[in-house]
Amino acid sequence: MGINFNYNEGQTPLDENEKEGLKIKSITTQQELDEFEQLNIEKALEWTISSNLKTEKILSEKFIKDLHKKMYGDVWMWAGEFRKTNKNIGIKWTQVAVELKYLIDDAKYWIENQTYSQDEIAIRFKHRIVAIHCFPNGNGRHSRMMADIIIEFVFGKEVFSWQKSNMIKADETRKSYISALKEADNGNIKPLIKFAIN
Repeated sequence: MGINFNYNEGQTPLDENEKEGLKIKSITTQQELDEFEQLNIEKALEWTISSNLKTEKILSEKFIKDLHKKMYGDVWMWAGEFRKTNKNIGIKWTQVAVELKYLIDDAKYWIENQTYSQDEIAIRFKHRIVAIHCFPNGNGRHSRMMADIIIEFVFGKEVFSWQKSNMIKADETRKSYISALKEADNGNIKPLIKFAIN
C-alpha cells in the first residue's frame, strides 16, 4: 500500500493485514487518511443525534461495535470488528470481549449506584475502553465519542470539550492528553476529567 503511516506518541501501529483493509485506494498520505476519517466521524455524529439512544442500548457490545463501524466504515473494512492481533498497548486480543463485558457491567453499576460523579463515570468508561483497545485503530476517538454519548444521552449534559481538539496533531494538547491518560493508568483519573472538561 502507498501510505507511509506516521504514528504519534500513543497511537497504535496497524499490522500489514489491517493496512490492506483500507477501502479508498486513492489515499496516499496520512493527511488524506485523517481527512477521510474525519468526514466519516462527522457522519457518525449525525447518526448518534438521529438515533434514540437509551442507557441500555449505549452500554452494549453491539452499540460499541456499531459506533466504531459508523465512525470508520467508509474508510476501513475492519471497522466495527474487534482486533485479532496484539498491539503495543491494550490487553491480549483474545480478552477484548470479556474485558468489555466487565466494563459494561461496571458502568451500569456506577450509574445505578451513583458511585462517582456523572463526569467521572463517563471519563472512567472512556479510560477503560481505550485501555482495552477493542479495535485495530481509532480507539482514542471512539472512546472520546463514547464518553460524549454517555454524558449527553445517559446524564443529559453537554458533551466534553476535549480542549477543542481531535488530538490528531502531535502538539501540546495531545501531549497533555497522553499525560492525563498515563495518570489515569496509574489510578489518578482527575487530570483526564479536567482535560475533558476544559
